Order: sequence, then structure tokens, then C-alpha cells
Amino acid sequence: MTKHILFTLIFGLSTLLSRAQSSGFEVLKNLEIMDQVYEHLDLYFVDEPKPATLSKTAIDAMLKELDPYTVYYHESNIEDYRLLTTGQYGGIGALIRQIGDYTYIAEPYEGNPAQKNGLRAGDKILSIDGKSMVKKPSDDVSSALKGPKGTTIKVEIERLGEGVKTISITRDEIKLPDVPYFGMLDKKIGYIKLNGFT
Repeated sequence: MTKHILFTLIFGLSTLLSRAQSSGFEVLKNLEIMDQVYEHLDLYFVDEPKPATLSKTAIDAMLKELDPYTVYYHESNIEDYRLLTTGQYGGIGALIRQIGDYTYIAEPYEGNPAQKNGLRAGDKILSIDGKSMVKKPSDDVSSALKGPKGTTIKVEIERLGEGVKTISITRDEIKLPDVPYFGMLDKKIGYIKLNGFT
């Protein structure tokens, strides 16, 4: 009986080790293939390949095979990750909305840099730090507006009736309240505005 149990334990451990080694070998093999593909691209592709872009595309495609909840955040999107996990980020504190080729300020949050420096709802964003935001997706505009607390950006906007102007804004720590507004519409109906819900 003891010999049988011992044999079972040894067989089980060797099977687990074999699987782990097999899995590790498969990972290394596929990484080596990826490395060889990139080397060939570097040597024979007409244009110079961009390693960062290719790596991001490969990572995105790999994670897409898993589930919608497994995501990769590049260091340039760290503020998006902070917003997602804590409700805080470094930025100007404004809701933006894309309409056609342009992104507009939809709502500057009260008490935050956007509102303090004079941005208004309806302002059309033309450029940020000299880089055109025309025809850029709102995600790109949002990323350009975000950044570490204390850094300054220049936002060029077009305002109806006032023309084009450039506004310098120093980013700050932005904390989005979960419930920015609540109140009673009448004696029986209440209204609650939610920024997030889990």
C-alpha cells in the first residue's frame, strides 16, 4: 500500500513537472519565432519597422484571444489605468466629446484646472502643445490632456463668437466624485447623477 502511494506521488509529480517543462518550452519556442520574424523584417522589409508599434500590435492581438477583461496598459496610458482603478488621474479636469472631425469640451469640472483657466463647454480643441488634434479620435485627445500633476500644457481652442485662443493649463490631480449631483425633482422623484457604478 505504501509503495502504491509512493508510486502515485512520484508519477503525479513527474507528470506535473513534465507539463510545466512542456509549457515553458512552448513559450520559449514561440518567443524565439517572434524574434526571428522581427529579425527578418529588420533585414528585408522595405521600410524600417517600428519595434514599439509591432510589439503593441502583437500584445493586443494575443490578449484579444483571451477575454475582454485582460488588458495591457503601456506606460503612456498610465493615467487611463489610474482613472480606471482609483477614479483619479493627472489632467485638466474636463469631459470631452467628439463630433465629426473635432473634439469639444463638453463639461469643465468645477474647481479643476480646466474651469479655473477659463475653458468652457462648447470650446473646440484645435491643438495641444502645438500638435493638431483635428481628425484625432477622442481617446488620443484625452491622452494628450492627461499627464503628471504640475506639468503645463497649451491648449488651442476655438470659441464661438471669440475666435481662436491658446490657454495654458497646469495639470492637477483630478478626483472624479462617484455622485457629482443628487436632488429631488419633486416630492416623489429623486435624481442621482453617477460617474461610475460597480
